[in-house]
Amino acid sequence: MPSRAVSTSRGLSSIAAALCLAALATPLHASAAETLRYVALVDGGRQAGEQVVTRADDGTVDVDFVFKDNGRGPELKERFTLADDGTFDSYRVKGTSTFGAPVDERFTLADGIARWKSTSDEGRQTVEGAGQYSPLAGTPATLSVAIQALSRRLDGRLPLIPSGTLTMRPVETVDVGAGAKRRKVQLLALTGVGLTPTFAWATTGESPRLFAFIAPGWVQLIEDGWQSSADDLEARQKKAEGTVLAELRRRLAHPAGGTLLIRNARVFDSEHARLGEASDVLVRSGRIVSVSDAGSERAPADQVVDAGGRVLLPGLFDSHAHVGRWDGGLNLASGVTSVRDMGNDNATLQQVKRDAEAGRLIMPRIVAAGFLEGESDFSARNGFVVSDLAGARKAVDWYAANGYPQIKIYNSFPKAILADTVAYAHGKGLRVSGHVPAFMRAQDVVDAGFDEIQHINQLLLNFFVTDTTDTRTLERFYLVAEKTDGLDLDSAPVRDFIASLVEHGVVIDPTLATFEFLHQRDGEMSPIVAEVADHLPPDIQRSRRAGEMNIPDDATGARYDRSFAKLVEFVGRAHAAGVPVVAGTDEMVGFTLQRELELYVQAGMTPSEALQTATWNGARYARVLDQRGSITPGKQADLVLVDGDPTRDIRDIRKLAFVLQGDRVYYPAEIHEAIGIEPFAPPVRFQPTAR
Repeated sequence: MPSRAVSTSRGLSSIAAALCLAALATPLHASAAETLRYVALVDGGRQAGEQVVTRADDGTVDVDFVFKDNGRGPELKERFTLADDGTFDSYRVKGTSTFGAPVDERFTLADGIARWKSTSDEGRQTVEGAGQYSPLAGTPATLSVAIQALSRRLDGRLPLIPSGTLTMRPVETVDVGAGAKRRKVQLLALTGVGLTPTFAWATTGESPRLFAFIAPGWVQLIEDGWQSSADDLEARQKKAEGTVLAELRRRLAHPAGGTLLIRNARVFDSEHARLGEASDVLVRSGRIVSVSDAGSERAPADQVVDAGGRVLLPGLFDSHAHVGRWDGGLNLASGVTSVRDMGNDNATLQQVKRDAEAGRLIMPRIVAAGFLEGESDFSARNGFVVSDLAGARKAVDWYAANGYPQIKIYNSFPKAILADTVAYAHGKGLRVSGHVPAFMRAQDVVDAGFDEIQHINQLLLNFFVTDTTDTRTLERFYLVAEKTDGLDLDSAPVRDFIASLVEHGVVIDPTLATFEFLHQRDGEMSPIVAEVADHLPPDIQRSRRAGEMNIPDDATGARYDRSFAKLVEFVGRAHAAGVPVVAGTDEMVGFTLQRELELYVQAGMTPSEALQTATWNGARYARVLDQRGSITPGKQADLVLVDGDPTRDIRDIRKLAFVLQGDRVYYPAEIHEAIGIEPFAPPVRFQPTAR
């Protein structure tokens, strides 16, 4: 899309909710009316939003928040009052979400009874002592109130309503500014909401408030007037986060030096999409040495894993990610040992790759797609943004020189230079993929030479757009939701389009699971986690019940349901016709790839064919098949042991007992327990051999 979300929860994927852990508020003890303004900066300093916080003389706080990036974003108005302990006494927020869904949420606490109602849920709870309501769709002002309330609590813990406990610890204190304009600010690490810590910069003193929130490589939210300090704070925060991440890897990545024998495993043949007989797989120094019949392997090994007849897969490949430094643990716990990054800040991604290769991060192996966008008011500005062919060629040259195997073209790219840019990239040996630029159809980019198209909506828009349809707006979602229901998949235009994809060898990266938001209603659990929601912390469960589209009535909802069903059917028809499919997510790390594979089975693939999209196909079209994608001697030892048989029931892909990435072993149960997720299968541990 790219999502660039700072949270692993789709319910927190809007900028308002994603930044709620970076909340902004005026001091609790302010006795006079005042207004504070904050700005949101992206892409090296471009302002993409603001928040204005106004406190009235009576203590009522009003918040106006707007954030627009990549043609979408929330607009929210919030009002709250505070109790004596600094927590919400009353709270209300109204507006629209990132994708246009209505937001209307309220909370009151009176006589020890908390009551709340949102578009997704409502509840009533007795509260004894302190309790801070955690809004589903609040502005970034909400958690700053909690930060201040936390600063007044001797135990450093703040119970959350309806569930959870928020804690924070200081990381470091620094001076910002110069001369007469100087201020001390402190970096805080907050835990208790989401699956990873959140870092936020706050003022110091008796009543701290948030000074800046930074999601490195994406957004800098900072008090107006202090923008020049943002880059320095980002660098300091990245260093502090790096220390925590390195310690996490030290605890959870178990060295498997020397030789490791995986005994009695049923090996999945990803090239031919079939499950083999029980085998022994010998690994040495992170490479597969041999695959032999079970019991025949006599080579000495330093460690042994008794697979007990379980299924052994090549490490899974997520072909559509936007890599963040905190994603690695959830990825490895879900068996994802490789990802293809489909759009990121170039400097940030290069640093993540260096840190991962140096052993400072838990991280899948990364294959980068170079992001290439055109200049417009809607531009997504990760990677290079160009306005002419010379600029496009210069960007392609940089990606080719830095080892990128492909580029990804985005929504605002100028159609006048598209074919020449594709030809130039091909001349440099790069694959070309992407969205369909505005005012074009998918058939146009196929004719221009695209090797791959991202997202099911970009494919289906082929049948709905005109020369004046601006798909840089929310139209790229609502058109597909509204019109696919009426599309005849047996019609000549659909059959001809699929035939053209086959003729040109175009790969599709549907990200079907991501687009289930097109028909998810408020109050319904996201299909991505619906089957396993009871494994997740309560705050994640609650956030995943938030719908994102404006679905005003049952008739609209039913139409959107039927439209999504046809999106799934289209993928099945394309696959049956011979269109190559890769499995990508662009959504909640650690859970979405499994749902994507389930949808492929619903589309008509066998479970083994679905597994092939996330193993052999992923490596093949990322051009790393010589190194991974199959369990073959000489390749990297990226292996996943499943406590079940996903070739019969694709849902078993969640039941991982052991993950090997080169010379490091990860136990999914161990990672999940560390971040508050109930494990899906007991670990199968490697043991030293008797000498």
